[in-house]
Amino acid sequence: MVISAAVTSSSFSRPMALDNTQKTQIIADHARGDNDTGSPEVQIAVLSRRINELTGHLKAHKSDHSSTRGMLRLVGRRQRLLDYLWREDVSRYRAIIEKLGLRDKRKTPDRVSSQRSGD
Repeated sequence: MVISAAVTSSSFSRPMALDNTQKTQIIADHARGDNDTGSPEVQIAVLSRRINELTGHLKAHKSDHSSTRGMLRLVGRRQRLLDYLWREDVSRYRAIIEKLGLRDKRKTPDRVSSQRSGD
């Protein structure tokens, strides 16, 4: 028995990896300067996009443990970059959190004072 239907990239709903145009657009949106490709903001944005795509893949393929482990590594790397950014410049940290719609797990000074005022 010969299977004549070949699996092509068009049979998948979307590609797993970012293509160059998507990555270039993310870099342009989050760059701090003209030639900036490695600032924490850019790296966090690229990682967030990859994490979102892997999340969609894992919803469809719940038993894909290799991809689950890969996604957890990406989440850890993004968290370390966010920690670095918070230590270096809290205003940049808040800006990237807000821009990407990520949850802020840290108690920044203005959040702490607003929580204490309600006591």
